[in-house]
Amino acid sequence: MELNGVHSRCVTAKNNIQQGELNGGQANGQSLQNDVHGADGGQLAKSGKWSHFSWWYEPEFMVPPKKKRENSSSVIHTVADSFFSTSSGFDNFRGLLNLCIVLLFLSNARVALENIIKYGILVDPIAYVSFFLRDPYNWPSFSLTMLSNIFIQVAFTTEILLSKRKISERIGAIIHVINLVILLVFPASVVLYIHPTPLCSSAALGAYTILFLKLISYACVNKWCRGQGIRPVARQKTSLSFSEGGQSAMNGKLETTVVTYPNNLNQKDLYYYIFAPTLCYELNFPRSARIRKRFLIKRVIEMLFLAQLMAGLVQQWMVPTINNSMKPFHESNLSRTVERLLKLAIPNHIIWLTFFYWFFHSCLNVLAELLRFGDRVFYRDWWNSETVQSFWQNWNVPVHRWASRHLYKPMLQAGFTKFQGQVAVFLASAFFHEYLVSIPLRMFRLWAFSGMVGQIPFAFLVSKFLHGQAGNMAVWVSLIIGQPIAQPALGQSCISQSQPVLQEARDSIGQPIAILMYVHDYYVLNSQL
Repeated sequence: MELNGVHSRCVTAKNNIQQGELNGGQANGQSLQNDVHGADGGQLAKSGKWSHFSWWYEPEFMVPPKKKRENSSSVIHTVADSFFSTSSGFDNFRGLLNLCIVLLFLSNARVALENIIKYGILVDPIAYVSFFLRDPYNWPSFSLTMLSNIFIQVAFTTEILLSKRKISERIGAIIHVINLVILLVFPASVVLYIHPTPLCSSAALGAYTILFLKLISYACVNKWCRGQGIRPVARQKTSLSFSEGGQSAMNGKLETTVVTYPNNLNQKDLYYYIFAPTLCYELNFPRSARIRKRFLIKRVIEMLFLAQLMAGLVQQWMVPTINNSMKPFHESNLSRTVERLLKLAIPNHIIWLTFFYWFFHSCLNVLAELLRFGDRVFYRDWWNSETVQSFWQNWNVPVHRWASRHLYKPMLQAGFTKFQGQVAVFLASAFFHEYLVSIPLRMFRLWAFSGMVGQIPFAFLVSKFLHGQAGNMAVWVSLIIGQPIAQPALGQSCISQSQPVLQEARDSIGQPIAILMYVHDYYVLNSQL
């Protein structure tokens, strides 16, 4: 009887809930609580007499009131996305980056151990020094570099005469043009006639190329000053703190000497610009107050260590692989050739990255620190480049600034389009790449030129169809894989002519391929002599 009474109360509670929802009152809700947890139901539950059937007398439509949870730690599940989902907002994958670094180290360690087991220790730190000392054909390159002072003095004398109005602007421009043309032709003629080693002659030609760009900027800036009608003003010296310039005060006070035209026309100012790590001339360069000895010592140690490291990688890793690649090249075995060239991809790229750090960070910072040159932006984050144009703009900042200031912007002011200006910059870069490679190797194949020109369509394709991370990956692939994939097209010039498909692939990849093409051809030609 008691059980039937409880069941009837549950049915009544259900009806009360429905009626309470219709009327919106709270009285029925209270009656629901009384009915469910009434004296009889509570006594039955507490007594345990019918505890076996507790599930039976609980109402089916019971709606408990919302209560604030006292212990929030008991909540386990919340709405959240998986970490690999972009919507999760999670971006800390440093552990995976560390894993890639470990795997890269282990894989290269295995290759290095295999190389040592197969060939033994081939590294000889004294080999390069003894090679330069015993070979008499290396010294003409040094003498050739010293002769560049003649062209510097011609440019300086011309500017002095122009500042004093002793010659006209037209005559001055003609003298500058003749001086610059001879500056490029003279060292090339000496190298082709004397035949010094390619490494030394390439360094000498590189010095002349830098001087060529510097003298152009020197002449242009002085001409701009004359065009503005600047009159001689006494030299003034001021001192600006780093805090006033928005920079860190870790290096003391920033000293600048305010110079106006024509007070800048002196030997000290000119040779400071010649040795400064920049290609763009200014009357007033930012200067630091002192030389940071600790910073300088670190960079010098880096220079010495990385130079030996690159030499060791070439001796131990590159030379044996190149020697083993000669047979597949001559036999035109495509699969074996690709295999050998892919094997060259990793050491080639490691040496390339090491050279970047050695030259653009260590060497240029040493030079800038000794000269107290304030602007140290020699490179930007080119490794994040998503387009080819962005890579070339950030990879070599001094050259980019010169090209933008003295070639690209003047062309825009003359009425040319942006595309025409970009093409002109690539063509100028292609010319100098060919100049620095073909003349020291004495092989005129126009491969470096065509490689740089090939960057134009490649840059268009990447910027048109690839964006973001995909574009960045395309840039890296062109730097790492592009070199060895197109290597089967080299070997001998007849291979390039008989395989036009490979030649087109080579041209579309870009400039780095052409460098190795010249190296291979030079190796083949000299091994046959």
